[in-house]
Amino acid sequence: MTYRPTRRTLLIATGATGAAALLAGCGDSGDGGDTASSASPGQELTTTADVPVGGGTILKAEQVVVTQPESGEFKAFSAICTHQRCMVATVAGGTINCTCHGSKFNITDGSVASPPATRPLPEKKITVDGNSIRLA
Repeated sequence: MTYRPTRRTLLIATGATGAAALLAGCGDSGDGGDTASSASPGQELTTTADVPVGGGTILKAEQVVVTQPESGEFKAFSAICTHQRCMVATVAGGTINCTCHGSKFNITDGSVASPPATRPLPEKKITVDGNSIRLA
């Protein structure tokens, strides 16, 4: 006797496979640490002109977000959300925003402004040399 899966069995298996792939792509490592980035100390990240006052610039390749909470004050944080390790997507309204699950972080200190994230974005050390913003 040959087993023939039902339509319901196939749909459940397909859904489970898709859910597993989604969770693997956006899974939390649980260590709260930063992922490796391609940025190295001394590397120029961006220029001061590219970071709006009250906003920020996301540097995806370097996995860093640089903000300017007030004129002339620059901060940098990991661009990897501490909730489930997605890349943050936007900086607007005084927050760094992850669109995966809606977490928001303050541009001034990386602290959680809106859950589900419970940990702040790790701060990156930077230096501002003239118009150049570099990793320290």
